[in-house]
Amino acid sequence: MQSKNYNTLIVVVGTTAIGKTAKAIELAKHYGSEIISCDSRQFFKEMTIGTAVPSKEELEIVPHYFIQNKSIFESYNVGDFEREALAKLDELFQKNSVQVMVGGSGLYVDAIVKGFDDFPDIEPSVREEIKKEYDEKGISFLKEKLKETDVFYYEKLQTENPQTLENPQRMMRFVEVSVGSGRPYSSFLNQKKNIRNFKTILIGLEANREIIYERINQRVDIMIKNGLLEEARRLYPHKHLNALQTVGYKELFDYFDGKIILEFAVEEIKKNTRRFAKRQLTWFKRNPNILWFDYKASIDEIVKSKPFSAVHHF
Repeated sequence: MQSKNYNTLIVVVGTTAIGKTAKAIELAKHYGSEIISCDSRQFFKEMTIGTAVPSKEELEIVPHYFIQNKSIFESYNVGDFEREALAKLDELFQKNSVQVMVGGSGLYVDAIVKGFDDFPDIEPSVREEIKKEYDEKGISFLKEKLKETDVFYYEKLQTENPQTLENPQRMMRFVEVSVGSGRPYSSFLNQKKNIRNFKTILIGLEANREIIYERINQRVDIMIKNGLLEEARRLYPHKHLNALQTVGYKELFDYFDGKIILEFAVEEIKKNTRRFAKRQLTWFKRNPNILWFDYKASIDEIVKSKPFSAVHHF
Protein backbone atom coordinates (compact mmCIF):
# COMPACT_ATOMS: atom_id res chain seq x y z
CA MET A 1 0.00 0.00 0.00
CA GLN A 2 1.29 3.45 -0.91
CA SER A 3 1.41 6.42 1.41
CA LYS A 4 -1.99 8.05 1.70
CA ASN A 5 -0.36 11.39 0.84
CA TYR A 6 -0.02 10.20 -2.73
CA ASN A 7 -3.66 9.18 -3.20
CA THR A 8 -5.46 11.23 -5.84
CA LEU A 9 -9.15 11.21 -6.72
CA ILE A 10 -9.92 12.57 -10.19
CA VAL A 11 -13.53 13.76 -10.32
CA VAL A 12 -15.31 14.30 -13.65
CA VAL A 13 -18.36 16.58 -13.46
CA GLY A 14 -20.63 18.49 -15.83
CA THR A 15 -24.18 18.60 -17.10
CA THR A 16 -26.24 15.62 -18.08
CA ALA A 17 -25.49 14.24 -21.58
CA ILE A 18 -22.13 16.05 -21.82
CA GLY A 19 -20.14 12.81 -22.06
CA LYS A 20 -18.89 12.35 -18.48
CA THR A 21 -19.03 8.54 -18.52
CA ALA A 22 -16.93 8.18 -21.67
CA LYS A 23 -14.32 10.65 -20.37
CA ALA A 24 -14.16 8.96 -16.98
CA ILE A 25 -13.59 5.58 -18.65
CA GLU A 26 -10.75 7.05 -20.72
CA LEU A 27 -9.14 8.51 -17.58
CA ALA A 28 -9.56 5.25 -15.67
CA LYS A 29 -7.94 3.31 -18.52
CA HIS A 30 -5.08 5.82 -18.64
CA TYR A 31 -4.32 5.37 -14.93
CA GLY A 32 -5.39 1.73 -14.60
CA SER A 33 -7.96 2.74 -12.02
CA GLU A 34 -11.62 1.99 -11.32
CA ILE A 35 -14.67 4.26 -11.19
CA ILE A 36 -16.94 5.48 -8.40
CA SER A 37 -20.28 6.71 -9.77
CA CYS A 38 -21.99 9.53 -7.90
CA ASP A 39 -25.17 9.90 -9.91
CA SER A 40 -27.96 9.94 -7.34
CA ARG A 41 -30.45 8.16 -9.63
CA GLN A 42 -28.15 5.55 -11.17
CA PHE A 43 -27.95 3.89 -7.74
CA PHE A 44 -31.38 2.32 -8.31
CA LYS A 45 -31.55 -1.02 -10.10
CA GLU A 46 -35.17 -0.54 -11.22
CA MET A 47 -34.26 2.66 -13.11
CA THR A 48 -32.05 1.89 -16.11
CA ILE A 49 -33.15 3.65 -19.27
CA GLY A 50 -34.40 6.88 -17.70
CA THR A 51 -31.19 7.44 -15.73
CA ALA A 52 -28.82 6.75 -18.67
CA VAL A 53 -26.96 4.02 -16.81
CA PRO A 54 -23.66 3.17 -18.56
CA SER A 55 -24.05 0.40 -21.12
CA LYS A 56 -23.03 -3.20 -20.44
CA GLU A 57 -20.06 -2.66 -22.76
CA GLU A 58 -18.94 0.47 -20.85
CA LEU A 59 -19.26 -1.30 -17.51
CA GLU A 60 -17.10 -4.13 -18.80
CA ILE A 61 -14.26 -1.81 -19.87
CA VAL A 62 -13.64 -0.51 -16.34
CA PRO A 63 -15.16 -1.70 -13.02
CA HIS A 64 -17.81 0.75 -11.77
CA TYR A 65 -19.20 1.01 -8.24
CA PHE A 66 -22.52 2.43 -7.02
CA ILE A 67 -24.32 1.65 -10.26
CA GLN A 68 -27.73 0.03 -9.66
CA ASN A 69 -26.62 -1.19 -6.25
CA LYS A 70 -29.80 -0.19 -4.40
CA SER A 71 -33.54 -0.61 -4.79
CA ILE A 72 -36.06 2.21 -5.02
CA PHE A 73 -37.75 0.55 -2.02
CA GLU A 74 -34.66 1.08 0.17
CA SER A 75 -33.96 4.21 2.17
CA TYR A 76 -30.72 5.70 0.83
CA ASN A 77 -29.41 9.22 1.19
CA VAL A 78 -26.30 11.28 0.60
CA GLY A 79 -24.95 10.45 4.06
CA ASP A 80 -25.20 6.72 3.33
CA PHE A 81 -23.39 7.28 0.03
CA GLU A 82 -20.63 9.31 1.69
CA ARG A 83 -19.94 6.55 4.20
CA GLU A 84 -20.02 3.68 1.67
CA ALA A 85 -18.08 5.46 -1.08
CA LEU A 86 -15.28 6.56 1.26
CA ALA A 87 -14.94 2.97 2.48
CA LYS A 88 -14.76 1.75 -1.13
CA LEU A 89 -12.15 4.39 -1.99
CA ASP A 90 -9.99 3.28 0.96
CA GLU A 91 -10.12 -0.22 -0.51
CA LEU A 92 -9.36 0.93 -4.08
CA PHE A 93 -6.45 3.16 -3.04
CA GLN A 94 -4.71 0.07 -1.67
CA LYS A 95 -4.53 -1.19 -5.25
CA ASN A 96 -3.88 2.06 -7.10
CA SER A 97 -3.05 5.54 -5.80
CA VAL A 98 -5.18 7.18 -8.53
CA GLN A 99 -8.94 6.62 -8.71
CA VAL A 100 -11.73 8.22 -10.75
CA MET A 101 -15.18 9.43 -9.68
CA VAL A 102 -17.86 10.66 -12.08
CA GLY A 103 -21.32 12.16 -11.80
CA GLY A 104 -23.58 15.14 -12.21
CA SER A 105 -25.06 15.14 -8.69
CA GLY A 106 -23.27 18.08 -7.11
CA LEU A 107 -24.42 17.32 -3.58
CA TYR A 108 -23.00 13.79 -3.81
CA VAL A 109 -19.73 15.04 -5.28
CA ASP A 110 -19.41 17.48 -2.36
CA ALA A 111 -20.12 14.67 0.11
CA ILE A 112 -17.00 12.82 -1.01
CA VAL A 113 -14.72 15.78 -1.69
CA LYS A 114 -15.61 17.96 1.31
CA GLY A 115 -17.90 15.97 3.58
CA PHE A 116 -20.96 17.15 5.47
CA ASP A 117 -21.75 18.41 8.90
CA ASP A 118 -23.29 16.15 11.53
CA PHE A 119 -27.05 16.50 11.87
CA PRO A 120 -29.27 15.00 14.58
CA ASP A 121 -31.62 12.10 13.91
CA ILE A 122 -35.14 13.40 13.36
CA GLU A 123 -38.25 11.53 14.46
CA PRO A 124 -40.07 10.04 11.43
CA SER A 125 -43.33 11.58 12.71
CA VAL A 126 -41.84 15.08 12.28
CA ARG A 127 -40.87 14.29 8.69
CA GLU A 128 -44.31 12.82 7.95
CA GLU A 129 -46.13 15.85 9.37
CA ILE A 130 -44.03 18.29 7.32
CA LYS A 131 -44.57 16.20 4.17
CA LYS A 132 -48.33 16.19 4.82
CA GLU A 133 -48.36 19.98 5.25
CA TYR A 134 -46.34 20.40 2.06
CA ASP A 135 -48.73 18.14 0.11
CA GLU A 136 -51.66 20.27 1.28
CA LYS A 137 -50.17 23.78 1.10
CA GLY A 138 -47.25 23.58 -1.35
CA ILE A 139 -43.82 25.15 -1.35
CA SER A 140 -45.06 28.37 0.25
CA PHE A 141 -45.61 26.46 3.52
CA LEU A 142 -41.97 25.31 3.53
CA LYS A 143 -40.71 28.82 2.83
CA GLU A 144 -42.73 30.33 5.66
CA LYS A 145 -41.72 27.57 8.05
CA LEU A 146 -38.01 27.98 7.26
CA LYS A 147 -38.31 31.75 7.63
CA GLU A 148 -39.95 31.18 11.01
CA THR A 149 -37.41 28.61 12.30
CA ASP A 150 -34.18 29.81 10.64
CA VAL A 151 -34.52 33.30 9.19
CA PHE A 152 -30.72 33.60 8.81
CA TYR A 153 -30.53 30.59 6.51
CA TYR A 154 -33.69 31.59 4.64
CA GLU A 155 -32.21 35.02 3.83
CA LYS A 156 -28.86 33.46 2.90
CA LEU A 157 -30.58 31.17 0.38
CA GLN A 158 -32.69 34.04 -0.94
CA THR A 159 -29.50 35.98 -1.68
CA GLU A 160 -27.03 33.29 -2.73
CA ASN A 161 -29.03 30.30 -3.97
CA PRO A 162 -32.70 31.24 -4.57
CA GLN A 163 -33.43 28.15 -6.68
CA THR A 164 -33.00 26.01 -3.55
CA LEU A 165 -36.05 27.72 -2.06
CA GLU A 166 -38.07 26.10 -4.86
CA ASN A 167 -36.68 22.59 -4.21
CA PRO A 168 -39.24 20.71 -2.04
CA GLN A 169 -36.88 17.89 -1.00
CA ARG A 170 -34.13 20.24 0.18
CA MET A 171 -36.61 22.60 1.86
CA MET A 172 -38.34 19.77 3.72
CA ARG A 173 -34.96 18.67 5.02
CA PHE A 174 -34.11 22.18 6.28
CA VAL A 175 -37.48 22.49 8.00
CA GLU A 176 -37.51 19.00 9.54
CA VAL A 177 -34.06 19.55 11.09
CA SER A 178 -35.09 22.94 12.47
CA VAL A 179 -38.43 21.70 13.82
CA GLY A 180 -37.24 18.28 15.00
CA SER A 181 -34.13 19.52 16.79
CA GLY A 182 -35.49 22.79 18.10
CA ARG A 183 -32.41 24.52 16.65
CA PRO A 184 -31.96 26.42 13.37
CA TYR A 185 -30.73 24.25 10.52
CA SER A 186 -27.83 26.64 9.97
CA SER A 187 -26.54 26.04 13.50
CA PHE A 188 -25.41 22.56 12.43
CA LEU A 189 -23.33 23.85 9.52
CA ASN A 190 -19.54 24.24 9.51
CA GLN A 191 -19.06 22.43 12.81
CA LYS A 192 -15.82 20.68 11.92
CA LYS A 193 -13.38 20.18 9.10
CA ASN A 194 -13.64 16.80 7.37
CA ILE A 195 -10.24 15.29 6.66
CA ARG A 196 -9.77 13.21 3.52
CA ASN A 197 -6.84 10.85 2.94
CA PHE A 198 -6.59 11.86 -0.71
CA LYS A 199 -6.18 14.99 -2.77
CA THR A 200 -8.76 15.83 -5.39
CA ILE A 201 -8.54 17.05 -8.98
CA LEU A 202 -11.89 18.29 -10.27
CA ILE A 203 -12.43 18.19 -14.04
CA GLY A 204 -15.49 19.86 -15.61
CA LEU A 205 -16.71 19.15 -19.14
CA GLU A 206 -18.47 21.98 -20.93
CA ALA A 207 -19.92 22.98 -24.29
CA ASN A 208 -22.00 25.88 -25.53
CA ARG A 209 -25.65 25.78 -24.60
CA GLU A 210 -26.89 24.82 -28.06
CA ILE A 211 -24.68 21.72 -28.11
CA ILE A 212 -25.74 20.67 -24.60
CA TYR A 213 -29.42 21.10 -25.46
CA GLU A 214 -29.07 19.17 -28.70
CA ARG A 215 -27.31 16.32 -26.91
CA ILE A 216 -30.09 16.26 -24.31
CA ASN A 217 -32.81 16.15 -26.97
CA GLN A 218 -31.03 13.31 -28.77
CA ARG A 219 -30.58 11.37 -25.55
CA VAL A 220 -34.29 11.62 -24.69
CA ASP A 221 -35.23 10.40 -28.18
CA ILE A 222 -32.88 7.43 -27.74
CA MET A 223 -34.37 6.68 -24.31
CA ILE A 224 -37.88 6.60 -25.78
CA LYS A 225 -36.68 4.35 -28.60
CA ASN A 226 -34.96 2.04 -26.11
CA GLY A 227 -38.10 1.50 -24.03
CA LEU A 228 -38.39 4.30 -21.47
CA LEU A 229 -42.18 4.25 -21.80
CA GLU A 230 -42.33 0.56 -20.83
CA GLU A 231 -39.86 1.07 -17.97
CA ALA A 232 -41.93 3.96 -16.59
CA ARG A 233 -45.13 1.91 -16.91
CA ARG A 234 -43.59 -0.85 -14.75
CA LEU A 235 -42.65 1.74 -12.13
CA TYR A 236 -45.96 3.64 -12.27
CA PRO A 237 -47.54 1.80 -9.28
CA HIS A 238 -44.69 3.15 -7.13
CA LYS A 239 -44.73 6.70 -8.44
CA HIS A 240 -45.01 8.12 -4.91
CA LEU A 241 -41.49 6.95 -3.98
CA ASN A 242 -38.82 9.63 -3.63
CA ALA A 243 -36.48 7.96 -6.14
CA LEU A 244 -39.13 8.33 -8.83
CA GLN A 245 -39.60 12.08 -8.37
CA THR A 246 -37.24 12.31 -11.30
CA VAL A 247 -37.26 13.94 -14.72
CA GLY A 248 -38.10 11.33 -17.34
CA TYR A 249 -40.48 9.45 -15.10
CA LYS A 250 -42.69 12.17 -13.59
CA GLU A 251 -43.75 13.38 -17.05
CA LEU A 252 -44.69 9.89 -18.19
CA PHE A 253 -46.64 9.29 -14.98
CA ASP A 254 -48.70 12.38 -15.90
CA TYR A 255 -49.28 10.80 -19.32
CA PHE A 256 -50.45 7.56 -17.70
CA ASP A 257 -52.77 9.61 -15.48
CA GLY A 258 -54.35 11.08 -18.61
CA LYS A 259 -53.23 14.62 -17.78
CA ILE A 260 -51.17 15.10 -20.97
CA ILE A 261 -50.62 13.38 -24.31
CA LEU A 262 -47.48 11.35 -24.99
CA GLU A 263 -45.95 13.84 -27.44
CA PHE A 264 -46.25 16.61 -24.87
CA ALA A 265 -44.78 14.36 -22.16
CA VAL A 266 -41.69 13.72 -24.30
CA GLU A 267 -41.25 17.44 -24.96
CA GLU A 268 -41.64 18.10 -21.23
CA ILE A 269 -38.89 15.55 -20.47
CA LYS A 270 -36.60 17.41 -22.87
CA LYS A 271 -37.50 20.81 -21.44
CA ASN A 272 -37.14 19.71 -17.81
CA THR A 273 -33.85 17.96 -18.53
CA ARG A 274 -32.53 21.17 -20.08
CA ARG A 275 -33.59 23.04 -16.94
CA PHE A 276 -31.88 20.41 -14.82
CA ALA A 277 -28.67 20.83 -16.85
CA LYS A 278 -28.80 24.57 -16.23
CA ARG A 279 -29.07 23.96 -12.46
CA GLN A 280 -26.16 21.52 -12.61
CA LEU A 281 -23.99 24.06 -14.38
CA THR A 282 -24.91 26.76 -11.86
CA TRP A 283 -23.89 24.43 -9.01
CA PHE A 284 -20.56 23.42 -10.51
CA LYS A 285 -19.61 26.88 -11.78
CA ARG A 286 -19.72 28.11 -8.17
CA ASN A 287 -16.73 25.89 -7.40
CA PRO A 288 -13.48 27.73 -8.26
CA ASN A 289 -11.48 24.49 -7.92
CA ILE A 290 -13.00 22.88 -11.03
CA LEU A 291 -10.74 22.92 -14.09
CA TRP A 292 -12.96 23.23 -17.16
CA PHE A 293 -12.32 21.53 -20.53
CA ASP A 294 -14.25 21.38 -23.76
CA TYR A 295 -16.28 18.17 -23.81
CA LYS A 296 -14.22 16.99 -26.83
CA ALA A 297 -10.87 17.55 -25.09
CA SER A 298 -8.50 14.59 -25.40
CA ILE A 299 -7.19 12.68 -22.40
CA ASP A 300 -3.67 13.78 -23.34
CA GLU A 301 -4.74 17.43 -23.12
CA ILE A 302 -6.36 16.84 -19.73
CA VAL A 303 -3.54 14.88 -18.07
CA LYS A 304 -0.89 17.29 -19.35
CA SER A 305 -2.59 20.20 -17.59
CA LYS A 306 -0.90 21.64 -14.51
CA PRO A 307 -2.90 19.92 -11.71
CA PHE A 308 -1.90 16.50 -13.03
CA SER A 309 1.83 17.21 -12.83
CA ALA A 310 1.78 16.35 -9.14
CA VAL A 311 -0.11 13.05 -9.59
CA HIS A 312 1.98 10.14 -8.33
CA HIS A 313 0.84 7.06 -10.19
CA PHE A 314 1.65 3.66 -8.70
